[in-house]
Amino acid sequence: MGKADFLSPKAISNRIKAKGLQKLRWYCQMCQKQCRDENGFKCHCMSESHQRQLLLASENPMKFMDYFSNEFKSDFVELLRRRFGTKRVHNNIVYNEYISHREHIHMNSTQWETLTDFTKWLGREGFCKVDETPKGWYIQYIDRDPETIRRQEEQARKKKQELDDEERSARFIEEQVRRGRDGMEAEDNPVYTELKREDEDEKVAFNLSAPVPSSSKSSSVLGASALKATASSSSVKRKDTSSSSDYRKEKKKKSALEEIIEMEERKKKKESSVRTDYWLQPNIVIKVVTKRLGEKYHKKKAVVTEVQDKYAAVVKMIDSGDKLKLDQNHVETVIPAPGKRVLILNGPYRDTEAVLEGINEKNFSATLTLDSGHQKGDRVDIAYEDFSKLA
Repeated sequence: MGKADFLSPKAISNRIKAKGLQKLRWYCQMCQKQCRDENGFKCHCMSESHQRQLLLASENPMKFMDYFSNEFKSDFVELLRRRFGTKRVHNNIVYNEYISHREHIHMNSTQWETLTDFTKWLGREGFCKVDETPKGWYIQYIDRDPETIRRQEEQARKKKQELDDEERSARFIEEQVRRGRDGMEAEDNPVYTELKREDEDEKVAFNLSAPVPSSSKSSSVLGASALKATASSSSVKRKDTSSSSDYRKEKKKKSALEEIIEMEERKKKKESSVRTDYWLQPNIVIKVVTKRLGEKYHKKKAVVTEVQDKYAAVVKMIDSGDKLKLDQNHVETVIPAPGKRVLILNGPYRDTEAVLEGINEKNFSATLTLDSGHQKGDRVDIAYEDFSKLA
């Protein structure tokens, strides 16, 4: 009896049954064939093709086990890296997502008997950080990609430089405030000098006059005391006014310092709020940095034709014209020659076209002239990873 037609009820039923995962005990790893029931698996084991595969495996069983183990390890670690990154996650969550693919390598064909043994092996070999908890084993991927390490070092260097600039500006402001305070204190303090006689030959004379009546004496004493009181009150007023003016000046300087610090904090918050962890955009030129695709595509340039799920893109190679789907971690931006047009990919000027004016290698940034938007014509400094050449 021949096979049923493609659109017949029996054929549709068979396709529905074949979808998804089947029982593991009815799967043949050597032939990579999944049977739906025990009778089908028995018939497959008696088939000539299965017997031929068993003869091949019996000649060198360790070779096949090592092959399946390497494939299982590579696919599992790649899924962990792409799906979860360097986050700490339960090993069973990763395994369930791995086996959801129908054509995956089954663990019973590898050198590990259980998922716990495989998790411990990953920790011993240094692929992941593993730790045991009452809820089970948790794993965390260790990213040792040279490009990732280089990017992390550049980011750490930039952060350190930003902190140095902030400390330098803060010290400069403190020095200005200190100089202002020292200048005001120097103006307020009086300067005392010794009494000097200009002419040594000058004679000292005393005027002995008649005694003055008591009334005039008392009036003169009262006048002198009144003058002293007036002078003392005026000096107190001058001191009060000078101290109040000094207080106002100091308060004004403090408020100016606080205002500068608040402006810097607002600027940082604004820049951090507009930054995102994805940067791919259509019609930009990128460079492939991953070596997993072979030397044919390594360090080659391509044009982004389509962005998928923010973190992946379909690119067209400039040299060969091949189309590839790559993750943003596998590519980097391209810096053109001065005078060429670029697109800003991240930060407060995101999606803005600009013209490259110059490159600052010390700060890992470039000077761009904005060519679109309401700030057209302004010059800004943008980091290397935040802009790329336009196609």
